[in-house]
Order: sequence, then structure tokens, then C-alpha cells
Amino acid sequence: MQREAQWRLDSGSAVTEIWTNWAGNQRARAQLAKPTTESELVGLVKRAAERGQTVSAVGAGHSFTDVALSDAVLLSLENYDRILSVDLQRQTVTVEAGAQLHAMSEFLWSRGLAFENLGDIDVQSLAGASSTATHGTGLRFRNVSSGILGMRVITGDGSIVDCDAENNADVWSAARVGVGALGLISTITLRVVPAFNLRAVEESRRLEEVMEGFDDLVAANDHYEFFYVPHTDWTMTKSNQRNHDDPEPRSGIQEWFQETFMANRVFGVVNRVAAAQPKLVPQLARFVPASGRVEYNDRSYRVFATPRSVRFLEMEYAIPLESTMPALMEVKGWIDRTGTPTMFPIEVRAVSGDDIPLSTAYGRSTGYIAVHVFRGTPHERYFHEVEAIMKAHGGRPHWGKLHYRTHEDLASAYPGWDAFQAVRRRLDPIGIFQNAYANRVLGPLNP
Repeated sequence: MQREAQWRLDSGSAVTEIWTNWAGNQRARAQLAKPTTESELVGLVKRAAERGQTVSAVGAGHSFTDVALSDAVLLSLENYDRILSVDLQRQTVTVEAGAQLHAMSEFLWSRGLAFENLGDIDVQSLAGASSTATHGTGLRFRNVSSGILGMRVITGDGSIVDCDAENNADVWSAARVGVGALGLISTITLRVVPAFNLRAVEESRRLEEVMEGFDDLVAANDHYEFFYVPHTDWTMTKSNQRNHDDPEPRSGIQEWFQETFMANRVFGVVNRVAAAQPKLVPQLARFVPASGRVEYNDRSYRVFATPRSVRFLEMEYAIPLESTMPALMEVKGWIDRTGTPTMFPIEVRAVSGDDIPLSTAYGRSTGYIAVHVFRGTPHERYFHEVEAIMKAHGGRPHWGKLHYRTHEDLASAYPGWDAFQAVRRRLDPIGIFQNAYANRVLGPLNP
């Protein structure tokens, strides 16, 4: 964001601003609003409807797609982020939609609670993470959206719908992964769990060994993921077990060396060299796998999340768990055959299935394969090829990460598609929350 502006409800105007996302690949010139109360959210929607404008909400800007872009009113939730209440007995927390995952984790820990599962980035807003089906890893655990017990949703006419599994259940079911197309999320009530530590073991292992043992590894560990380093035979693995033992965190110098120096500064330099000299990528890739074995035990959210300062673009696909290794082999085979200079490791994870209509894990245990490129380097050919492979395996694209799919072929990938569309038409009949992304991937509201 280049400048700050406040929505002025007294005059009903906003200053036109240029907004960019974290990766820098999405840009919008729009009226930027930063409301602080629910009544301001409602007023904003009603005023936009009167003027025939559209409204889109942005959280922390960590989506790589244009899912949150608008050329009319762009709503920033950065000042709408309070933690409203916590129920220690029921193990729930209620927050405003812009509350960030990291801030929530710190607060929950102080109350003896934690997220059940988290991804490896935790700076997103809760509304943004849930709306795009953001997930972590662990075959016995589900994505962030699955923990949502209740929501308040502002519809296209400015009405507020309270929904949960018993009241307005169809809205609750769909809005947990609403892709920004159903309305503005005002508040979320989330199920949490007693605080726990994670014992982490991080080490490099041969790709063949990891692939042969993948099913056993994801079954034996509470949370397991690995990063395959293209142009090598190596992976970087992370095995995490939940526990309540005394913490044994890394020392400050160890953490700085591993995450700040090696994973960000050195990796950033390597990527800049690779971008300038693509022919060097196979040689540079040999320096990516970490050496040795690291083991520590720390608060769950500190282990789940990893700082990211190297800017990149990402595509991630969800496929049936049993297709994960075959699909990875096809991606590896294509990179090896074409010699495509791919510097970023390929991330592989797995989660449990769920029952949310537009969740990428709907109805099946799911494997995730994510590919990345350093920002500013060519990616179209690579991403198109990966998408073709994933599509052949019944893949569903992460809603917040780059893909080229449209509603014409996405509908058949989601058994709950029609139920979602029915809620969409009811909550937003005139298209207040529709943008180019929604029209492309969900289809026109009134075709």
C-alpha cells in the first residue's frame, strides 16, 4: 500500500488509492476504505449498493490471485481486527474478521489455547485465510475453515445474517469458504484446542526414500511435510509431534541462522543469482537442502509458521491423497526432461477431508503440491504444465494462489457447487461482492 486513507462516512467518500498485495503481482486502483466497526461495514455496503458500486474485502494481502480486487470500493480490514471474546470452557474465540492469525495465536496461548492446525504463514487475516480454504498439514487434522462454529455475514443489501450449524445452516456451510463472493464477513467464532507444543525434527532425506515411505510418514506423524529440491535427489523434511512436555526451543542464534540467515537472506541471494543466470540453477540447487538434523520442542504456532521475506509467486493444488506421489513424479519428470530452471523447492503436505462445499479438501483426504517461483522470474509455462498434471488427477486449485481454471471446468470438481451458488444468488442478488475473479472462477451471478 502506498498511502493510507480512511473511509469518511460523514461525506460518504473515500480517497482513491493504489493497493498492492504482498507478492506485488496484484494491483488495484480503488476507493480504499478502512472501517473500524460493524455499523461502518453495513453503511459502506448500503452506500455502494445505492451507487451501483462493487465492494471487495482485503485482509493482509497474502493471496496471489485477484480474488480480493475491486475497481470500485476496496475494503481493508486492518483496523477491524479485535478479539471480542474467548470462552475457556467451550474452547471458542470470537474475533472481528481482520484479526491476524499470529496475533490470535499469541492471545490464545496466554489463555491456554491454540489453533488446532495452521499453515506455514500466519500473517493472514482469519477471514482471508478461511475464505480461501487455507490449510496446514496433518492427516488427522483439517483446514482453518473447518473450525468455524459461527459467523456474522453482511449481505448485498446491508442485512446481517447470523449463521451456524443450526441457524441459517446453508449460509454457514458455504460461507466458511466463501471466496469473497457471498458477502462481507463481520465476525467469526472459531473452535480452538488446549495449547500444545510441537516437537519438530527437520532434516534432509533422499527423495526416493521419502516417496516410498510417504503413506507411513504422514500416518506416523501428527504433522508432516517435505520440500523436494528440483535438479537434485534431495528433500527437506519436517516431522512434528504434538505434546505437553517442557519446551526445548532453539537458541536465539540457532533460530536466526536457520530462518533469517539461511532460509531468507542466503536463499534470497541464491534466487537473485539464479534469476540473472538461469543456466546456473542446477548447480545452485545443490546448496538449498539443509545439512544435518535439527530437533526442538516449542509452542505450536512457533513451529507451524516460518518467516518469509523472499517474495515469490505460488500455485498450489489439492489432489486425492493417493495421487500425491504419482503427481509429484510427473512434475519432477517434466522439469528433468525440459531442464526448466526451477529454484524454489516444491512443497508437499496432506490434510483430512471436510464437508465445506468449496473447500479444496471437500469429501476426501487430500494431498497438496505447491510450486513457487522467485518474484519477477518467468512462471507461466511452468505453472500451466503443473496445472495440467494436477487437473488430470482431479485437482482443485487453492483459491488464493495462482491458477488458470474457470467456472466451466471447476463446477464438476466440487460436489457442493450448486448448493454454494444457491446461497450466492440469495445473499448477493445484484452482485455487490462480485469482481473479475468471482465471475471467472464461479461464473456470472445471473448468466
